[in-house]
Order: sequence, then structure tokens, then C-alpha cells
Amino acid sequence: MAATSKKRDLTKMKTPHTYVIIFGVVIMAWILTFLIPAGKFSTEEVAYQDANGETSTRTVLRQDTFRYDYALDKSFVYDQLEDLANDPAELDELGIAKADVEAVLAEGEANLTQSQLDELSLTDDVLYDMYGNKIYATSEKLHKTARVWGTDDFGGFGFLNFVFEGLVSGDKYGSAVGIAALILVVGGAFGIIMRTGAIDAGIYAFISKTKGLERLAIPLLFFAFSFGGATFGMAEEVIPFSMVMVPFVIALGYDSIVAVTVTYVASQVGNAASWMSPFSVAVAQGIAGVPVLSGATFRLIMWFVITALSAGYLSLYAERIRKNPLKSAVYDSDEYFRTHIEKTAEEQKPFLLGHKLILVEMLAVLIWIVWGVTQKGYYIPEIASQFFVMGLAAGIIAVIFKLDDMGVNDIAKSFQSGAADLAGTAIVVGMAKGILLVLGGSEPTMPSALNTILHSIGSLLSNVPAIIGAWAMYIFQSLFNLVVTSNSGQAALTMPIMAPLADLVGVSRQVAVLAYQLGAGFVDAFTPVSASLIGVLGVARIEWAKWAKFQIKMQGFFFVLGTIFIVIAVAIGLQ
Repeated sequence: MAATSKKRDLTKMKTPHTYVIIFGVVIMAWILTFLIPAGKFSTEEVAYQDANGETSTRTVLRQDTFRYDYALDKSFVYDQLEDLANDPAELDELGIAKADVEAVLAEGEANLTQSQLDELSLTDDVLYDMYGNKIYATSEKLHKTARVWGTDDFGGFGFLNFVFEGLVSGDKYGSAVGIAALILVVGGAFGIIMRTGAIDAGIYAFISKTKGLERLAIPLLFFAFSFGGATFGMAEEVIPFSMVMVPFVIALGYDSIVAVTVTYVASQVGNAASWMSPFSVAVAQGIAGVPVLSGATFRLIMWFVITALSAGYLSLYAERIRKNPLKSAVYDSDEYFRTHIEKTAEEQKPFLLGHKLILVEMLAVLIWIVWGVTQKGYYIPEIASQFFVMGLAAGIIAVIFKLDDMGVNDIAKSFQSGAADLAGTAIVVGMAKGILLVLGGSEPTMPSALNTILHSIGSLLSNVPAIIGAWAMYIFQSLFNLVVTSNSGQAALTMPIMAPLADLVGVSRQVAVLAYQLGAGFVDAFTPVSASLIGVLGVARIEWAKWAKFQIKMQGFFFVLGTIFIVIAVAIGLQ
């Protein structure tokens, strides 16, 4: 018996905490930077017609400007500065004062640095355009490897500071600090809403009146969230929706894995097969030089087929869990929700007017959010503000109608506890972003191992058959999305390379866009670097490792579907 118990304990240890997994990935990313030299690209502004027919611009890399990170060839550059100082026409064209150049020359060749040249507006990109690789001492490729410990102010970035650096990276419009803040505000808002009891009472009332219709809920919800992903790139917006959907789906007899799949995964299925998403298809087509929203008929058919098959896949799993809940990998963690739901059912809480008003108010705010995102371009700051309004209004209604004896202080306490529940999830968002920082970041103009990987893959794919090339593009985009999960960011980094590569391989650029969107969309439902996924998993109380065991099978299913549509697109010559 003792041996058996010990074996069971070892089995439990096979599921590491999400923090442990991410730290392991950080270590691997750090080791990778010792092996892969850093590289960089120059960039340019590309103008294209967006989904509204207006001219937009996007900063993209120039695929023919890749070079490894080399030390500056001071002798060559110093000689060019001397020639430049005696060329008034060239100085005037560059907008540089002769006195400034002479001041740098006076410092001496040995003291010449890129920082001095930057002050003259002779940036690395400018010098490379003028003289090519001659400005570098190309005898040694440099690596951009973080120190073990350090900060930007003291010794330089150290990988053991990846949590803090990840959390404060970005801005209020994106990962990581923006999404971390959104998660905390949404958590607080729903802490208030859950305290009112309105959601519990509403779920119980709905289930008691719709017995026998549970099976219809899963495919209908899947199509609804997929449509949201296809039309306006729904991703971060799913986090607050999941606050309601997780207890609702579990109350129907399923588990939290079904809840996350029917919300977040469905939205990414829609994003992957979208015919009009302004954040993925439109940007990628614009950068690739393909008419924006072209190929919509093919993509509409693809969206419907993939969504229907994916909903069917989920329904089979959901039905198996409904018949035997113990088969769920998250049965233990779902106990939190089941206990809460059972308590509500046992107490036979009445569905009061105050509860109904709060649910109506929630619906109104959700409609306001969808309208704002689709019509006004609302994003993370506005969404956070809207959900705070939702939570505050719900709390005020609860106080007025004395729901569960709530007082003003209870509103504040509930907000605090709700935010605290998701604080761990906000930390994961920062940790995940830290992986990218350890690799050197995703800026094309800054030397990084990631840029070198991007260039190397593009070179490998330049001499393969058309179908193999298109399929390899799809595989590459899927793997690239494991570390860069921003749809528009991935488009800006990869499409300037993949679009001309499609010409060399012999497939249309429309196929290159298709490979990008399928790879970028599907893998967002799996990668631990996705801030939105981690946010939804936090709401559902699912550890990423347990999620991965379920999702890896679904990713295989998605990959087969993606491969089929890539082959069809090549076969019909999709333009």
C-alpha cells in the first residue's frame, strides 16, 4: 500500500504549476540566445487600404535588410565621416551640420560609438543603407544574451527580473501592463456583480426553465463567440464574458474546459478563419499587397465549416463529461464553482427585481462594449472603464434593493476580493511577456535571436515545391505564434518576408495571408504566452498544464483542418 501511495504522489507531481512551466520556458529561451546570434532588420512605413477603405500605415521590416549584430567598424566609418565633413551637398541632403561631424571626429577614431552617430542622425539603418555591411566588423556575430541578474539602470537586463520587466512592458493599449490592468479591473467589477447574487439567481432560473435544451447551448455559444472573433478580432474581450460563462456552463453539467473552449477558443477559431477581422486579415493583406477583404467568399465558407466542425468536436467532449463528470481533468478545481451553484440551488434564492435589473444592466453594457469596439474603435482602456461602470452600477442597484443585505462598504470589499482573485493571473501575463524579452524582444530594428530565427526560416523555405512551401508557411506561422501572439504584430514581422517568399515558391500572396491567419489564430488557444488565454484560464481556475493536455489534441484537429484548407487554396489558385 505504501508503494502505491508513493506512486500516486509522483503522478500528481507530473502536472507543474503554470509559474514553473513559464520559468522553464524562460530558462530555455535564455539558453537559446547563447546558441543563436542576434540579428536585425531595417523598417519602412507601408501604406494600405484598411477594411473601411481608408488609407492606413504600418511599420514593417524590410526583408532584404537582415544582418547579424556586428561590432562597428570604427576605421571604415571614421573615414566616411571625414569624407562627409568635406561634402557640403551630402551634409545638406542628410540635414547634418558640418560642425557636429567635426566634433565627433575630434573625439578620435578609438572613441567613436554608435550613440555619437545616432546624435548626428546617422543611425545604424541610415549607415547600412549608405554603405551596407562595410560599416561592420563582420569577423564575429554578436549574441544578445541577458545577464543572470540586473536591471536597465544597473548592469543591464537580467533574465531573473523577467517578471517585473514583463509586467511593466508595453502600454495601456496592450500586453503586458494594459492587459494585466484590465484583468484586475474586470476581476474587481465582477467581484461586485457576483456578490449581488444576480448571476447565481439568473443561472438557476434559466436552468429550471430550460431543462433538456442544454445540448443546444454549446454549439450556439460556439458559433456566437466564433462570429465575434471573425468580425472584430475578439480576444481580450472574452475575459469578462468568461466571468459569466464559466459558472453558467458548469451549471449546465459540463466543466470549465468546455467553458473556456466555447468562449475563448471559439473566438480564436473565428479569428483564424476570419474574412474581415481588422486586426489580422486586413493588416496582413495590406502589408502583403493584396486587396483588403479579398478572398472573402472562400474565407466565409472556411469559417462556417471550421466553426461547425470545431463545435461538433467540443460537443462530443462536453457530452462525455456531462455523462461522467469524473472524467474531467479539472473536476477537482471545478468544485469551487459546483459548490457555489449547489448552494444557490439549495437555498432556492428567488429571482428578484433587483437581480433582473442588474442582468439587464449587464446586457446593456455588453452591447455598449460591442458597439464601441466595432463602431468607435474602443480598446483596452475603454473596455476596462466600461466594466468598472458595470460593476459599480450593479453594486448601487444591489444596495438600493438590499440584495443579500449589501451595503456601500460591501461594494468596495467585493471589488477588492474580485481583483485579488485574478492577481495571480495578472502576474502570469507579465511572466509570459518576459519570455519574449529574454529572447531579445520582437522589435525588428533591435538585435534579437527571434529576428535571426525569422530570417533563417524564410531562407529555408525559398526553394521548395508550391504545396510544401505553403504548408511550411502555415507550420512556421503556427510556431512563431507560440512567442508572438499579437495578430497585427505577427503580421508586421512575418508578412514582409512571407509575401515575397510566396512569389518565389509559386503560390499566391493570398495563400501566404491564409497561412498566417490560420497559424496565428489557432495557436493563440494553446500558447502560455497569450495574455488573453491566461486571463480566461485564471477566471476558470484552470492550470495551464491541465489545459494543455486537453488542448493539444484539439490543436492537432485544428492543424488538420488548416492543412486541408491550405491545400485547397493552393489547388484552386486562391487569389
